[in-house]
Amino acid sequence: MSVEDYLRTEELSPVKREYVGGFVYPLHGATRSQAGTSKAHMRISLNIIKAVDAAATRLGCRTSMADMKLRIEDSNAFYYPDVMVACEPDNGEAYFETEPCLLVEVLSKGTASVDRHAKYQAYTAIPSLQTYLIVEQNERRVYAYGRGVKQWQLSEMVGQGDIALPCLNLSLSLDEIYFGVLEG
Repeated sequence: MSVEDYLRTEELSPVKREYVGGFVYPLHGATRSQAGTSKAHMRISLNIIKAVDAAATRLGCRTSMADMKLRIEDSNAFYYPDVMVACEPDNGEAYFETEPCLLVEVLSKGTASVDRHAKYQAYTAIPSLQTYLIVEQNERRVYAYGRGVKQWQLSEMVGQGDIALPCLNLSLSLDEIYFGVLEG
């Protein structure tokens, strides 16, 4: 399928679909009329949005959750990150961002492998990206990948801790992420 065909049909599709290299993949359980995520998954995503949105807005950034596509031209892909912050000038596109500084994926059984491998490879190749968070929903554990001088650095937070978000001049705590879900 071409990018143009994907974009034309995605808006009307009854199922959310990601696009990679000409192939379309339905998101696990993600119909547009029915929630495709658990309550914990949604609460964690909302908690992160609430924690970062005011700082992002003050800096002129755009925060989005789950329904905004990310286009990665070098990977010929479109994904739906759980949380995305883009601080570069707006690309003028109504349905996707291209230059995020923060991406977050909340793990579920159906997406964990893709989030840890394929998305990690695609996301960390984005020049504007500074932080990629992979968040467990069944335990207080976050894998925080930060752009280093020569390579990406992994910090694994378990139980407690703060995660630096350089593009927002902000720290995000595990208490904020897991508030109302897995409180410590």
